[in-house]
Amino acid sequence: MKKDNASLKLLLLQIRDDPRVRQEEHDSFSRFSGLAKSQIEILNVFDTPRFDPTIVDPYDAVLVGGASEASVLEREKYPFVPESEKLLLHCLEKEIPVFASCYGFQLAVTALGGRIVRDKKDFETGTIPIRLTLESKNDPLFCDMPNPFLAVSVHRERALSLPHGCELLALTDSCPHAFRVFGKPFWAMQFHPEVDRETLVRRLTIYKQHYTENDEQLAKVLSSAVPTPESNQLVRRFVERALNPP
Repeated sequence: MKKDNASLKLLLLQIRDDPRVRQEEHDSFSRFSGLAKSQIEILNVFDTPRFDPTIVDPYDAVLVGGASEASVLEREKYPFVPESEKLLLHCLEKEIPVFASCYGFQLAVTALGGRIVRDKKDFETGTIPIRLTLESKNDPLFCDMPNPFLAVSVHRERALSLPHGCELLALTDSCPHAFRVFGKPFWAMQFHPEVDRETLVRRLTIYKQHYTENDEQLAKVLSSAVPTPESNQLVRRFVERALNPP
């Protein structure tokens, strides 16, 4: 049964420790989804590192955001990593729609049996062009995206390849950037559809020691950043086309 957008309830699986970025991420998902903030409830894994995956059952969909304070490769340090993977697998089993970005992409890859590696240098930072695959033409979220499109991408970890059962939708020379699990309402993007240029500037200023080597490099990245309206439309497309298809 089709729901009115105003009645939708989503869960944001949030992997943010800094209070400024917690609020900013909530604001961004609300803004680009077209939903009120009250419709997007938060499960922050730094506050609640252990949880039952069935916590998602009452929701219409699950959003997963980025992280600058955690790594999927440090499972013992961050007990919420395996818990989050179980949650995503539960969503797949129950066909609860998922929209995962950046760290959420990496969680999805490891949950499905794929491999993530960490780059010590030369990683993607800023607004970058991302290419579509032929398969994207049949995808409800990516079918009418320009090729290439610009998106915010800030990550030191990446997938070498996609797990079995996933359809590649977008990529760069560095890594896969978007996939859908075959036959499931489950999308993951290495880039940040929920982040625009202004948010990127604020984020990189907060995390400059993590993603840039010095102030000169930071200034270069920020000065080259441009608006990303096409990729920012994907969150609303998820709501309109995956949760309330015509």
